[in-house]
Amino acid sequence: MIIVFWLIAVAISFFLNLLGLMHIIPLFITMPLLFGSILCTLWTLNNRNRFKGFQQKRM
Repeated sequence: MIIVFWLIAVAISFFLNLLGLMHIIPLFITMPLLFGSILCTLWTLNNRNRFKGFQQKRM
């Protein structure tokens, strides 16, 4: 569910970036939004199935 949220955030940020390239919205606002949404999407996809190591039994 959270992956879908981040993909929607990337799509919205991409649309805002297109508006920024047409000089409707300032580009210095839209570029960090697009970068942050792509970064969070890749971070979420990368951390899904991370190996956390073997558990040691304590006595």
